[in-house]
Amino acid sequence: MTLTLYAYWRSSASYRVRIALNLKDLPYAIVPVNLIREGGEHRQKEYLARNPQGLVPTLEVNGVPLTQSLAILEWLEEEYPSPPLLPREPIARARIRSFALAIACDISPLSNLMVRAYLDRVLKHDAVAQQAWHAHWISRGLAACEAMIAGETGPFCFGNAPTIADCVLVPQLYNARRFGIELAPFPTLLRAEAAMLALPAVLRAAPEAQPDAA
Repeated sequence: MTLTLYAYWRSSASYRVRIALNLKDLPYAIVPVNLIREGGEHRQKEYLARNPQGLVPTLEVNGVPLTQSLAILEWLEEEYPSPPLLPREPIARARIRSFALAIACDISPLSNLMVRAYLDRVLKHDAVAQQAWHAHWISRGLAACEAMIAGETGPFCFGNAPTIADCVLVPQLYNARRFGIELAPFPTLLRAEAAMLALPAVLRAAPEAQPDAA
């Protein structure tokens, strides 16, 4: 099976998929999609034919495009179940999905490139106002995520092995640091992140390790 990942080095959604691909030790090619140069390569016809939303990542599977990072993670789990990123027990699976969706749907989109551009160019928010926006939504979301796993003993978000929850958490904390968010109030999240960053597969997925890193 041929896997080709169309991605941007600092995209958190792309980062999630790279982590999962690496944890499952799957070979894949990366095709960088620059979101900034010349108005953004994701807006060009060639890429829109592959992903009509004009978002990254897109994972092509034998030439068939899959979009939306969590849908891609679910497909990877179904197609390549070992090592597992979801447990077999249904309640445990639902809790992990809930955590991942809390980040991917409720935190990450509020600080993505499109939102930042709208705050800047349309709403004319200055840097102070934009920072307040990011700090509010990211901190509020991470506080909820911290509460969701507060009873877990780790070292990962949900137990002794990485799951989809951890794949989504690591990029979100990376972004939180970019926005200068104080992370000390989230010790359980930081513990899970540390466990992930100790894995070579996760380090290879880091934004700075990508071929298009600026």
